[in-house]
Amino acid sequence: MTTRAFRFGVVGSPDRGADQWQQTVRRAADAGYSTVLMPDGLQLLSPFPTLAVAAATADIRVGTFVAAAPLRTPRAAAWDAHTLSVLTNGRFDFGIGTGRPQVEQQAAEIGLPWGSAKERRDQVRETLDQLAKLDGDQHTPIMLAAGGPRTLALAAARADIVSLAKPAAAPREEFAQYAKELRELAGPRADDIELAMNLFAAGTTELPAWSKQATGMTPAEFEASGTLMLLRGTPQQMADELQRRRDDFGASYITINATYLDELAPVVELLTGR
Repeated sequence: MTTRAFRFGVVGSPDRGADQWQQTVRRAADAGYSTVLMPDGLQLLSPFPTLAVAAATADIRVGTFVAAAPLRTPRAAAWDAHTLSVLTNGRFDFGIGTGRPQVEQQAAEIGLPWGSAKERRDQVRETLDQLAKLDGDQHTPIMLAAGGPRTLALAAARADIVSLAKPAAAPREEFAQYAKELRELAGPRADDIELAMNLFAAGTTELPAWSKQATGMTPAEFEASGTLMLLRGTPQQMADELQRRRDDFGASYITINATYLDELAPVVELLTGR
Protein backbone atom coordinates (compact mmCIF):
# COMPACT_ATOMS: atom_id res chain seq x y z
CA MET A 1 0.00 0.00 0.00
CA THR A 2 1.48 3.33 -1.10
CA THR A 3 1.57 6.01 1.58
CA ARG A 4 0.11 9.23 0.21
CA ALA A 5 0.73 12.70 1.57
CA PHE A 6 -2.14 14.19 3.55
CA ARG A 7 -4.49 16.74 2.09
CA PHE A 8 -7.62 18.31 3.56
CA GLY A 9 -10.98 19.54 2.31
CA VAL A 10 -13.80 21.69 3.71
CA VAL A 11 -17.42 20.70 3.05
CA GLY A 12 -19.88 23.59 3.11
CA SER A 13 -22.48 25.65 1.27
CA PRO A 14 -23.40 29.36 1.02
CA ASP A 15 -26.37 29.30 3.37
CA ARG A 16 -25.90 33.00 4.20
CA GLY A 17 -25.15 34.40 0.77
CA ALA A 18 -22.22 35.10 -1.51
CA ASP A 19 -20.13 37.16 0.93
CA GLN A 20 -20.22 34.43 3.57
CA TRP A 21 -19.37 31.79 0.97
CA GLN A 22 -16.38 33.70 -0.37
CA GLN A 23 -15.18 34.36 3.15
CA THR A 24 -15.32 30.61 3.93
CA VAL A 25 -13.39 29.82 0.76
CA ARG A 26 -10.66 32.36 1.58
CA ARG A 27 -10.37 31.08 5.15
CA ALA A 28 -10.00 27.51 3.88
CA ALA A 29 -7.31 28.50 1.38
CA ASP A 30 -5.41 30.59 3.93
CA ALA A 31 -5.49 27.71 6.45
CA GLY A 32 -3.90 25.29 3.98
CA TYR A 33 -6.92 23.23 2.94
CA SER A 34 -6.57 21.90 -0.59
CA THR A 35 -10.25 21.70 -1.52
CA VAL A 36 -13.64 23.30 -0.95
CA LEU A 37 -16.47 20.83 -1.50
CA MET A 38 -20.23 21.28 -1.70
CA PRO A 39 -23.13 18.86 -1.14
CA ASP A 40 -26.01 18.53 -3.61
CA GLY A 41 -29.76 18.80 -3.21
CA LEU A 42 -32.71 21.07 -4.03
CA GLN A 43 -32.60 22.47 -0.47
CA LEU A 44 -29.27 24.13 -1.41
CA LEU A 45 -28.05 26.37 -4.18
CA SER A 46 -26.89 24.54 -7.30
CA PRO A 47 -23.34 23.26 -6.64
CA PHE A 48 -21.77 23.83 -10.05
CA PRO A 49 -22.13 27.64 -10.32
CA THR A 50 -21.51 27.95 -6.58
CA LEU A 51 -18.21 26.08 -6.91
CA ALA A 52 -17.30 28.25 -9.91
CA VAL A 53 -17.56 31.27 -7.59
CA ALA A 54 -15.36 29.45 -5.05
CA ALA A 55 -12.69 28.68 -7.64
CA ALA A 56 -12.65 32.32 -8.74
CA THR A 57 -12.36 33.50 -5.14
CA ALA A 58 -9.14 31.69 -4.19
CA ASP A 59 -6.49 29.41 -5.66
CA ILE A 60 -8.04 26.21 -4.31
CA ARG A 61 -9.52 23.02 -5.75
CA VAL A 62 -13.29 22.61 -5.71
CA GLY A 63 -15.52 19.57 -5.84
CA THR A 64 -19.03 18.19 -5.50
CA PHE A 65 -19.55 16.10 -2.36
CA VAL A 66 -21.40 14.53 -3.95
CA ALA A 67 -23.65 15.26 -6.92
CA ALA A 68 -26.80 13.13 -6.80
CA ALA A 69 -27.11 11.27 -10.09
CA PRO A 70 -30.95 11.17 -10.09
CA LEU A 71 -31.16 14.99 -10.10
CA ARG A 72 -29.70 15.28 -13.62
CA THR A 73 -29.59 13.27 -16.79
CA PRO A 74 -26.15 11.72 -17.40
CA ARG A 75 -25.43 14.06 -20.31
CA ALA A 76 -26.44 17.16 -18.34
CA ALA A 77 -24.35 16.17 -15.31
CA ALA A 78 -21.33 15.44 -17.50
CA TRP A 79 -21.80 18.77 -19.29
CA ASP A 80 -21.76 20.69 -15.98
CA ALA A 81 -18.77 18.73 -14.66
CA HIS A 82 -16.72 19.16 -17.84
CA THR A 83 -17.53 22.86 -18.00
CA LEU A 84 -16.36 23.44 -14.43
CA SER A 85 -13.23 21.38 -15.03
CA VAL A 86 -12.34 23.53 -18.05
CA LEU A 87 -13.17 26.89 -16.44
CA THR A 88 -11.12 26.09 -13.31
CA ASN A 89 -8.11 24.92 -15.34
CA GLY A 90 -8.45 21.41 -13.96
CA ARG A 91 -9.12 22.36 -10.32
CA PHE A 92 -12.42 20.45 -10.13
CA ASP A 93 -13.04 17.00 -8.62
CA PHE A 94 -16.34 15.46 -9.69
CA GLY A 95 -17.93 13.66 -6.77
CA ILE A 96 -21.04 11.71 -7.77
CA GLY A 97 -23.25 9.13 -6.11
CA THR A 98 -26.62 7.42 -6.36
CA GLY A 99 -28.29 9.86 -3.96
CA ARG A 100 -29.48 9.76 -0.37
CA PRO A 101 -33.07 8.60 0.30
CA GLN A 102 -34.43 12.18 0.46
CA VAL A 103 -33.31 12.70 -3.14
CA GLU A 104 -36.19 10.48 -4.31
CA GLN A 105 -38.71 13.22 -3.54
CA GLN A 106 -36.44 15.89 -5.03
CA ALA A 107 -36.08 13.96 -8.28
CA ALA A 108 -39.87 13.76 -8.49
CA GLU A 109 -40.09 17.55 -8.02
CA ILE A 110 -38.06 18.13 -11.19
CA GLY A 111 -39.71 15.34 -13.16
CA LEU A 112 -36.85 12.83 -13.19
CA PRO A 113 -37.09 9.13 -12.25
CA TRP A 114 -35.59 7.83 -9.01
CA GLY A 115 -35.08 4.29 -10.31
CA SER A 116 -33.86 1.14 -8.61
CA ALA A 117 -30.46 0.94 -6.93
CA LYS A 118 -29.08 -0.77 -10.04
CA GLU A 119 -30.56 1.87 -12.34
CA ARG A 120 -29.01 4.63 -10.25
CA ARG A 121 -25.60 2.91 -10.33
CA ASP A 122 -25.97 2.55 -14.10
CA GLN A 123 -26.77 6.26 -14.26
CA VAL A 124 -23.51 7.02 -12.45
CA ARG A 125 -21.61 4.84 -14.94
CA GLU A 126 -23.29 6.53 -17.90
CA THR A 127 -22.48 9.97 -16.46
CA LEU A 128 -18.81 9.02 -16.13
CA ASP A 129 -18.80 7.66 -19.70
CA GLN A 130 -20.30 10.90 -20.99
CA LEU A 131 -17.78 12.96 -19.02
CA ALA A 132 -14.86 10.95 -20.43
CA LYS A 133 -16.10 11.67 -23.96
CA LEU A 134 -16.35 15.39 -23.26
CA ASP A 135 -12.98 15.51 -21.49
CA GLY A 136 -11.08 13.90 -24.33
CA ASP A 137 -7.37 14.10 -23.46
CA GLN A 138 -8.19 16.02 -20.29
CA HIS A 139 -9.23 13.99 -17.21
CA THR A 140 -11.58 15.25 -14.53
CA PRO A 141 -10.78 13.41 -11.26
CA ILE A 142 -13.71 11.30 -10.04
CA MET A 143 -14.72 10.88 -6.41
CA LEU A 144 -17.16 8.12 -5.47
CA ALA A 145 -18.55 7.39 -2.02
CA ALA A 146 -18.56 3.65 -1.42
CA GLY A 147 -20.96 2.27 1.18
CA GLY A 148 -21.96 -1.16 -0.12
CA PRO A 149 -20.32 -3.98 -2.09
CA ARG A 150 -21.69 -2.93 -5.48
CA THR A 151 -20.72 0.72 -5.11
CA LEU A 152 -17.34 -0.43 -3.83
CA ALA A 153 -16.82 -2.44 -7.02
CA LEU A 154 -17.85 0.57 -9.12
CA ALA A 155 -15.46 2.81 -7.18
CA ALA A 156 -12.63 0.30 -7.58
CA ALA A 157 -13.14 0.36 -11.35
CA ARG A 158 -13.77 4.06 -12.00
CA ALA A 159 -12.80 6.36 -9.13
CA ASP A 160 -9.65 8.40 -8.54
CA ILE A 161 -10.81 9.22 -5.00
CA VAL A 162 -12.94 6.92 -2.84
CA SER A 163 -14.68 8.22 0.27
CA LEU A 164 -15.20 5.37 2.73
CA ALA A 165 -18.91 5.79 3.52
CA LYS A 166 -19.60 3.66 6.57
CA PRO A 167 -22.18 4.10 9.37
CA ALA A 168 -21.30 6.71 11.99
CA ALA A 169 -20.52 4.13 14.68
CA ALA A 170 -18.55 1.72 12.45
CA PRO A 171 -15.36 0.52 14.22
CA ARG A 172 -11.84 1.05 12.92
CA GLU A 173 -11.61 -2.61 11.89
CA GLU A 174 -14.58 -2.22 9.54
CA PHE A 175 -12.92 0.68 7.75
CA ALA A 176 -9.69 -1.29 7.46
CA GLN A 177 -11.50 -4.30 6.00
CA TYR A 178 -13.41 -2.13 3.55
CA ALA A 179 -10.21 -0.45 2.37
CA LYS A 180 -8.58 -3.88 1.94
CA GLU A 181 -11.53 -5.09 -0.18
CA LEU A 182 -11.30 -1.94 -2.31
CA ARG A 183 -7.60 -2.52 -3.01
CA GLU A 184 -8.26 -6.15 -3.92
CA LEU A 185 -11.05 -5.16 -6.32
CA ALA A 186 -8.95 -2.39 -7.87
CA GLY A 187 -6.06 -4.74 -8.61
CA PRO A 188 -3.23 -3.02 -10.53
CA ARG A 189 -4.82 0.44 -10.13
CA ALA A 190 -5.10 0.19 -6.32
CA ASP A 191 -2.18 2.55 -5.69
CA ASP A 192 -3.74 5.14 -8.00
CA ILE A 193 -6.80 5.50 -5.75
CA GLU A 194 -6.78 8.13 -3.02
CA LEU A 195 -8.77 7.13 0.08
CA ALA A 196 -10.86 9.83 1.73
CA MET A 197 -12.57 10.00 5.10
CA ASN A 198 -15.15 12.60 6.12
CA LEU A 199 -15.05 13.94 9.68
CA PHE A 200 -18.30 15.13 11.16
CA ALA A 201 -16.57 17.21 13.84
CA ALA A 202 -13.13 17.98 15.24
CA GLY A 203 -11.52 19.80 18.13
CA THR A 204 -13.25 20.70 21.37
CA THR A 205 -16.38 22.49 20.13
CA GLU A 206 -19.62 20.90 21.31
CA LEU A 207 -21.69 19.08 18.73
CA PRO A 208 -24.59 21.12 17.34
CA ALA A 209 -28.22 20.14 17.93
CA TRP A 210 -28.66 19.18 14.25
CA SER A 211 -26.04 16.45 14.63
CA LYS A 212 -28.80 13.99 15.61
CA GLN A 213 -30.41 14.30 12.19
CA ALA A 214 -27.07 13.80 10.44
CA THR A 215 -25.86 10.83 12.51
CA GLY A 216 -29.01 9.19 13.88
CA MET A 217 -27.64 9.62 17.40
CA THR A 218 -27.91 12.28 20.07
CA PRO A 219 -24.73 14.32 20.58
CA ALA A 220 -24.03 12.35 23.78
CA GLU A 221 -24.51 9.00 22.03
CA PHE A 222 -22.32 10.13 19.15
CA GLU A 223 -19.55 11.21 21.53
CA ALA A 224 -19.71 7.87 23.39
CA SER A 225 -19.80 5.67 20.28
CA GLY A 226 -16.08 5.78 19.54
CA THR A 227 -16.91 6.93 16.00
CA LEU A 228 -14.04 7.73 13.64
CA MET A 229 -16.10 10.63 12.30
CA LEU A 230 -15.26 12.57 15.46
CA LEU A 231 -11.71 13.77 16.15
CA ARG A 232 -10.88 15.06 19.63
CA GLY A 233 -7.75 16.13 21.52
CA THR A 234 -4.92 18.60 21.10
CA PRO A 235 -3.75 19.39 17.57
CA GLN A 236 -0.83 16.97 18.00
CA GLN A 237 -3.10 14.23 19.36
CA MET A 238 -5.50 14.70 16.44
CA ALA A 239 -2.60 14.65 13.98
CA ASP A 240 -1.27 11.45 15.54
CA GLU A 241 -4.69 9.82 15.26
CA LEU A 242 -4.97 10.71 11.57
CA GLN A 243 -1.55 9.24 10.98
CA ARG A 244 -2.71 6.01 12.65
CA ARG A 245 -5.70 5.91 10.32
CA ARG A 246 -3.45 6.37 7.31
CA ASP A 247 -1.23 3.55 8.58
CA ASP A 248 -4.20 1.28 9.36
CA PHE A 249 -6.22 1.67 6.16
CA GLY A 250 -4.68 4.32 3.96
CA ALA A 251 -7.00 7.31 4.44
CA SER A 252 -4.96 10.41 3.53
CA TYR A 253 -7.61 12.83 2.23
CA ILE A 254 -9.51 14.21 5.21
CA THR A 255 -12.65 16.30 4.79
CA ILE A 256 -14.44 18.25 7.50
CA ASN A 257 -17.71 20.16 7.88
CA ALA A 258 -17.07 23.89 7.41
CA THR A 259 -18.36 24.51 10.95
CA TYR A 260 -15.08 23.01 12.18
CA LEU A 261 -12.74 24.62 9.64
CA ASP A 262 -10.85 26.58 12.30
CA GLU A 263 -10.84 23.68 14.79
CA LEU A 264 -8.97 21.43 12.36
CA ALA A 265 -6.72 24.14 10.93
CA PRO A 266 -3.80 23.48 13.37
CA VAL A 267 -3.87 19.81 12.32
CA VAL A 268 -3.82 20.82 8.67
CA GLU A 269 -0.73 22.90 9.38
CA LEU A 270 0.96 19.95 11.12
CA LEU A 271 0.19 17.34 8.45
CA THR A 272 -0.11 19.04 5.06
CA GLY A 273 2.37 17.45 2.67
CA ARG A 274 3.53 14.83 5.19
